[in-house]
Amino acid sequence: MRIVLVGPPGAGKGTQAAFLAKNLSIPHISTGDLFRANISQNTELGLRAKSFMDDGKLVPDEITVGMAKDRMQQPDAAGGFLLDGFPRNVSQAEALDAMLKDAGMKLDAVLDLEVAEDEVVKRIAGRRICRNDSAHVFHETYTPPKVPGVCDTCGGELYQRSDDSEATVRTRLEVYHTQTEPIIDYYKAQGLLVTISALGEVKDVTRRAMDALKK
Repeated sequence: MRIVLVGPPGAGKGTQAAFLAKNLSIPHISTGDLFRANISQNTELGLRAKSFMDDGKLVPDEITVGMAKDRMQQPDAAGGFLLDGFPRNVSQAEALDAMLKDAGMKLDAVLDLEVAEDEVVKRIAGRRICRNDSAHVFHETYTPPKVPGVCDTCGGELYQRSDDSEATVRTRLEVYHTQTEPIIDYYKAQGLLVTISALGEVKDVTRRAMDALKK
């Protein structure tokens, strides 16, 4: 299957992408991984992307599309893939359609993880990270530490990352609504959109997604 995963920040796309890709035996292709891989390997696209990033500028769509195209042409993606974070806007969605058409392929579904804005803010703004080890993550509501502000694992101080503040989260949501949300209507018009609730336990959301994709 060839699937695009969409949803606002905090919807759990990364978590669900990993589970779905494993269940469907297809590679999980995320924008973040594409950028890290190309930059670390000093590819032409990676070097071009880094030059924009170092200047604090947005990476042009053509570079992101080029990275995605190269990745989707690798042998492990021949039988399908799950795209996470790409396409990010309608222009990229149109480029993806053209790319797949040229290769004699098409998308099978676009899975939209739906979650209310207030829930997104609650999920992200409540997150607390251990200063000693960023792998130790807690949540004020869902997975609170035994002692407020103290890591259960190592006793380190828990803090809120600056990009997890409510103001920053709402800014990220505004960017999502403006840039990415229009692709939902774009794919809905093509009859590809499948929307599920992203609320509840991870396993329940995964089950919902698998059931929806089977239909």
